[in-house]
Parts: sequence; structure tokens; C-alpha cells
Amino acid sequence: MASGRRKQATQPKHGCEFDDQCELRHVAGMSTQSLVEIGSLITRTPGICGGRPRISGTGVSVRRVVVWYKLGFAPEEIADRIGHLSLAQAHAALAYYHANRETIEADLAAEEAEADRLEHEYTAAHKPA
Repeated sequence: MASGRRKQATQPKHGCEFDDQCELRHVAGMSTQSLVEIGSLITRTPGICGGRPRISGTGVSVRRVVVWYKLGFAPEEIADRIGHLSLAQAHAALAYYHANRETIEADLAAEEAEADRLEHEYTAAHKPA
């Protein structure tokens, strides 16, 4: 510089030391705190939903989302029908289902068989004389 003064490094407006990651986060308009780990969206807890997989932070089981899906509802429609679910949560439940289809389908089949058994039992017990 002609005046002999050194040019000072410009401090970014967002207040952190300049580095590529920091700049990239701010340029993209997000911080690391807003990122969601995909694996954190589905959980299992004994005593909640019978220990079956569910959407974290909710009582909504993966099975419930799958039933809507198998009825022909798109993930966007499922998220709308179960109002407190985000689209990401609906997709996570469906991704879990597709990754574990045999297990989920077996669980659904067992539940349907039990419902049929109970219906038959009730019908037989309440048959008109």
C-alpha cells in the first residue's frame, strides 16, 4: 500500500473467525445447529408404541405412517394428516420401512391376524341364539 499502512483483515459480519466452513455455513444461511442427523429421526423405547420403531419425540409409530402410505397417501399428505409431523419425519419413517420391509410387514401381518382372531372370537360369543 502506498501509505505504508497495512490493510487489516476484514472480520465477517457474523462474528466468527474466517474459515471456509464458517463462511460456507453463513453463505448457505445455516449453522451446524440446524442440521439434523438422519439417524436421530427414528427411535425405539420400551413401553412406548410397544417398543416398536417410532418417530423421535412423538408417539407416532413407523407402522402408523406405513399404513397411511399403503393406503396410497404421499409423504406430504401423511405429514399434513398427522399435523405435528414434518415432511422429513414422514420420509424418515418410510425410509426405515423400506430398509426393514420384511420385519415391518411381518409385524403388520401379525397385527392383522390378531385382529381377525379377536373379531371371530367376538362374533362367535355374540351370535344370536
